[in-house]
Amino acid sequence: MQLNKFKIFNDPIYGFINIPSELIFDIIEHPYFQRLRRISQMGLSSYVYPGAHHTRFEHATGAMHLMDKTITILKNKSIAISKEEEEALLIAILLHDIGHGPFSHTLEHSLVTSIKHEDISIIFMEKLNNEFQGKLSLAIQIFKGNYHRKFLHQLISSQLDVDRLDYLKRDSFYTGVTEGNINSERIISMLTVVDDNLVVEEKGIYSVEKFIVARRLMYWMVYLHKTSLVADYLLVKILKRAKSLMLNGTILPCSKPLKFFLEADENMKFDESKLNYFSQIDDYDIIMALKEWRDNDDFILSSLCTSILDRKLPKIIIQDDEFSEEQLQLIKEKVNLVSTSDKCEKHYFTDTGIIKNQAYYLHHDSISILYKNGQIKDLTDASDHMNLLALTKPVIKHFVFYPKS
Repeated sequence: MQLNKFKIFNDPIYGFINIPSELIFDIIEHPYFQRLRRISQMGLSSYVYPGAHHTRFEHATGAMHLMDKTITILKNKSIAISKEEEEALLIAILLHDIGHGPFSHTLEHSLVTSIKHEDISIIFMEKLNNEFQGKLSLAIQIFKGNYHRKFLHQLISSQLDVDRLDYLKRDSFYTGVTEGNINSERIISMLTVVDDNLVVEEKGIYSVEKFIVARRLMYWMVYLHKTSLVADYLLVKILKRAKSLMLNGTILPCSKPLKFFLEADENMKFDESKLNYFSQIDDYDIIMALKEWRDNDDFILSSLCTSILDRKLPKIIIQDDEFSEEQLQLIKEKVNLVSTSDKCEKHYFTDTGIIKNQAYYLHHDSISILYKNGQIKDLTDASDHMNLLALTKPVIKHFVFYPKS
């Protein structure tokens, strides 16, 4: 019996999503892609927004759906896109996040420090390309930005790419933060191509302005929310402590893939041989390890794991200015109360850092507005929104966290 590969997903945001080809069906069915069902889209944001349990799998298929719509819109405007380019675009956006590790951005530089998730995505794609007899070659070219048609890469990665059009709408939906809800279909319907560059037709400018403002608000209200921020940092500290203990000979129960990366050298070269372990690791490896380690004899590891599992998180303060020496000294005194042991390394319980929010970048893949007379302007020049130019300036805030008691 032949398998029907033209299935549909019922997405809570877009409704029915079609799988447009047999090749894409086979890619979605592959264990590499199915792993994304076990990678949370937003790290530990569910500690703040209980509904934010959606995964990279949902985001990837949603982005593919929006890309399919975008291709149809552009072809209806007489933008030539071949069948091969069309399928390659769908594959590229489907696999754009396949290189994410457990809890997505939270542990990006904890398990594998020498390479970014985008580069791991390329290694995944190349491995899949071998398995599918070279059928992903064009998708890889477009993803890397090596293909001669520039606007195809802009659809995958730019300041108004299909990736952002899905995750802002999706994250807004699952968190319930309505300030992030954008009209992605309206923006897509306004896209066109001029001189091989993606542009937005003039009548779509207000939808794009809303998109920029929504992105800024989602960063402050969701992605950089102080509670999820401190939870993310705590998870990083846990893996740092576990790695330190294991390198000093302590045996910690955990899955084989997690053990491999905790024992690995920080400067190890990530190649196809490491991909086998990476492709097996997901959120569940981390959660299971935390449950095992919460009863460990090591006070630091045990305390941090309990803090995450029971959501007994440290106090975090965020402010515009740097913290004064007096403020930091008071915090150090609070941290000294955590343990009477002189051997306790207090830096595991407190840290300082900065967060940055910049909604729009000038002169870097900027968003271009096309007027009816053929003139093209940057969004900030075309907009009459008085605050839009201000959103191009990075806003930097300082934070410190420490135990509450």
